[in-house]
Amino acid sequence: MKFKLITDSSANLREIHEDVDFASVPLTIRVEDREFVDDETLDLEDMLHTLATTKSKSSSSCPNVEDYLTAFGDADRIFCITITSNLSGSYNAARLAKEEYEAAHPDRKVYVIDSLSAGPELKLLAHRIIELIKNSELYENICTKIAEYQTHTRLMFCLESMKNLANNGRVSPIVAKIAGVLGIRAVGKASDVGTLEMLDKVRGEKGAVAKIFERMQEMGYRGGKVRIDNCCNLPAAKQLQALIVAKFPKAQVIHDTCKGLCSFYAEKGGLMVGFECN
Repeated sequence: MKFKLITDSSANLREIHEDVDFASVPLTIRVEDREFVDDETLDLEDMLHTLATTKSKSSSSCPNVEDYLTAFGDADRIFCITITSNLSGSYNAARLAKEEYEAAHPDRKVYVIDSLSAGPELKLLAHRIIELIKNSELYENICTKIAEYQTHTRLMFCLESMKNLANNGRVSPIVAKIAGVLGIRAVGKASDVGTLEMLDKVRGEKGAVAKIFERMQEMGYRGGKVRIDNCCNLPAAKQLQALIVAKFPKAQVIHDTCKGLCSFYAEKGGLMVGFECN
């Protein structure tokens, strides 16, 4: 039985350092007449510079059905995690690919997971699937257990700018004006239905990081796994890591960088935090 794990590139994963077959299906960022494909060839610095200097609106586009079918390859049992369906068509494309793949191969199965999130929360789901595969769990048991695990993961974010989110209809222009004015950071979360929910307006980075940690605990964080992805803001990621470990010394906290799609929406200075909660 050949298992395979697939995410779209909103998971900020390029590869998995485990003995599990993995593929990342890229989204695309369009700026003026240029396209930036969110894969291992992406020059992130060039993309961010182009975004910062353009006067035109930019946009993102999701993978298509063929992209997912190519990623499925010849695997017998596939787990596919996508960015929230409320912000992208990636989930719908994966669902259509699943139907086509299973129709062509009746003995194979594809489990498509709408993360209702993005970035580091998808990493938590991906690594939980890997753990279950390596524990030799049956496919059906993994589907059940990952659905239950998803009820115990959350995403928070802190943004200095929401220009690209507003330009692409992800937040209202009025809300977007909050971030960046007089050093204000917008702190929010992924809602239960996978939309962006703003929670706090905080002046200064130190206060915003402290607010994230406060909100994490209100949402049930008690020392579980944390994944922090940053867009050109490693100091803030380390600051949050230090706060978490100071209170929960056994917490497993890993920080990494946002890749193309998440950098496009989080923008420079942004933090995305996926965590387990009770």
